[in-house]
Amino acid sequence: MSAVLAAELTKVRTLPSAWAVVGAALVADMVLAVLARDDTLRLAGADGGTPLGQVGSLMLAPVYVFAALGAIAAGSEYTGGQLRSSLLATPDRARSFRAHLAVAAGVSAAAALVVVAPAYLVQHAGALGAGTLGPRDAVTAVLALVSAYTLVSVLAFGFAVLARGAVVPLVVLVVAALLVAPTLRGALPQVIALLPQDAALSAVGTPEGPDALTRGAGLGVLTAWVAACVAAASVTFARRDA
Repeated sequence: MSAVLAAELTKVRTLPSAWAVVGAALVADMVLAVLARDDTLRLAGADGGTPLGQVGSLMLAPVYVFAALGAIAAGSEYTGGQLRSSLLATPDRARSFRAHLAVAAGVSAAAALVVVAPAYLVQHAGALGAGTLGPRDAVTAVLALVSAYTLVSVLAFGFAVLARGAVVPLVVLVVAALLVAPTLRGALPQVIALLPQDAALSAVGTPEGPDALTRGAGLGVLTAWVAACVAAASVTFARRDA
């Protein structure tokens, strides 16, 4: 298993697209963090508008860039028949899938920390310096963000296995977050609250909608989505032709 894990890690860390995704997500998070450092920049609305930092769907938007990391980790196997070569080297499909999943999750978690921690510190430097935001609260918030980023990336990983490519999962996730959820949140708030994008917003403490979940419930629902998608991907990977 260690050899399979090492080979999979080598594959992921040598993919230029994976490094590009992490860099793009970091830049996006940093730009939003700089813009949201105070309440100067606001979105139009009643009572002077809403501070940018309080618009959860916008501040969490870089997660859909970051999700490409998991999608690429799985989707790259289907480029040019790479999966066939991988299965020749590791005929045990269950072991191969476990290695793919473990590396995708581990790399996503490490990269998520690199992406979100600096941006969070930049955005909340004033509050940390003034003592209005305690270190424990900051650590909790960063861990929540890391968890959400990691889970969304692993969700994209599982979806990419099912779709045999990286593009479809990303399109579905982005369309669901940017079009489906805002359009239907007013009509079906309880349903939308259970979708991955709204569960992620609740998990990081920036819920939207009248029936938004609590932080714990949001994390639980998002985890359930990931578990279901990964389970389906595992069965498909084991039974489908390469």
